Amino acid sequence: MSLRCLIIDDEPLAHGVIMEYAKDIPFINIIGHCYRATAALDFLSQQTVDLIFLDIRMPKLNGLDFLRTLAHKPLVIITSAYEEYALAGFDLAVCDYLLKPFRLDRFLTAINRALELHNLKKQTAKPIEKTPSKNNGQMSIKVDKKHILVKIDEIQYLESLGNYVKVWKDCIFFLTPKTLGSFESQLSTDFVRIHKSFILNKRYVDYLEGNTIVLRNGQEVPVGKNYKATIKQLLDITD
Repeated sequence: MSLRCLIIDDEPLAHGVIMEYAKDIPFINIIGHCYRATAALDFLSQQTVDLIFLDIRMPKLNGLDFLRTLAHKPLVIITSAYEEYALAGFDLAVCDYLLKPFRLDRFLTAINRALELHNLKKQTAKPIEKTPSKNNGQMSIKVDKKHILVKIDEIQYLESLGNYVKVWKDCIFFLTPKTLGSFESQLSTDFVRIHKSFILNKRYVDYLEGNTIVLRNGQEVPVGKNYKATIKQLLDITD
C-alpha cells in the first residue's frame, strides 16, 4: 500500500529535500507539487491525496489557514522552520510536525506514523455515528468489525483524529469511528477536556510541565492554551 502525497511549500529547495528522502521509500508516491496553498486547493479538487507535506509561512494563504478551509482533510505532516506553530498544528490534528532542517531519520518517523494511521483508517469500517454504550462502568467500543468492552476507569485518555478517536489504555489504543464529542457525555467526572483534541482521565496524571501533562506511565499529552487555567485549577497549581 502506498501513500499518494502532495508537497505544498513556497521554497523549491524544500521540495527537493522531501523528494530526495522519499525516492527510496517504496510506500511514498509524490503525485504533486504546489508552491502556493491557493494552488493546492485546485489540485485537491481534482486529485485524491492521502498525505500532505505542508509548509506554514507562504504568501497569500498560510498553511494553517489552508487546513482550516478543508472539509475533508488528508493526513498532514507540517514541515516548517518555525516551532511556534506546533501547538496550533496539533490543534488541527496533524500527524506530525517536522522542524526544518530535518534529518532522514526524523522524516522516516513521521511518515511511518502517517502510514500507520492510514492503514488503521482503511481497516476500520465506515463511521456510524452512534453514542457509545456504557454498562456497569464499562463501554463498548467498535474497532474494525469487533465490539470491545473496556472499563471506563481504565481509559487513560481519548485523542481525536478527525472522525476517529484513539481510546488509550495501558499504552495501547483502540481506533474507533466516532467523534470525540460523542464520548464526552458518556464519561465519568474523572474525565476532563484539556485540549481541542484530547480528553484526559485525571486519575492518571503525574505532573504538569509547561504545556504538557505527563501521565504516571510516562506518556505525554498536550494541554491546549485555552484549557491551561482549568488544568491548573484541577491540579491545585498556583503561580
